[in-house]
Amino acid sequence: MSTKSTKAIYWAGVVLTSLWFGTSGVCELTRNALVWDITLQLGYPAHFIYILGVAKLAGVAVLLTPNRLLRLKEWVFAGVFFDISFAFFSKLAVLGFAATLDAIIAFAMVAVTYTMFRRLYTGTYATVGFQSDRRFSNQ
Repeated sequence: MSTKSTKAIYWAGVVLTSLWFGTSGVCELTRNALVWDITLQLGYPAHFIYILGVAKLAGVAVLLTPNRLLRLKEWVFAGVFFDISFAFFSKLAVLGFAATLDAIIAFAMVAVTYTMFRRLYTGTYATVGFQSDRRFSNQ
């Protein structure tokens, strides 16, 4: 896959992820009945919903920042995966499998986006050489 295609898929995924989680964050902060009622029905406390809304909007801001904050983007992707996982298992336990469709779609979308992110921004890991100290060697 060419770099141009990878970038196109990555940015399309970032935009869709940002729309999805940005809308969700705004709905949580404005007490939108649909999001608010389902989250309370799943057993989460009201203060958690506000924290989640703020975290989602902060994550969206980081994701939309081009070519910067790469380490922080890793954390945002981790947070999004946790959010999706909690949503999936909470809905599965309380509402049944049919209610988990949105979490499954979100997981697939974010997984593809994260894969493209890793292809564009490969991690470089330096190995730290170990030099033995002659005082502790058996020679």
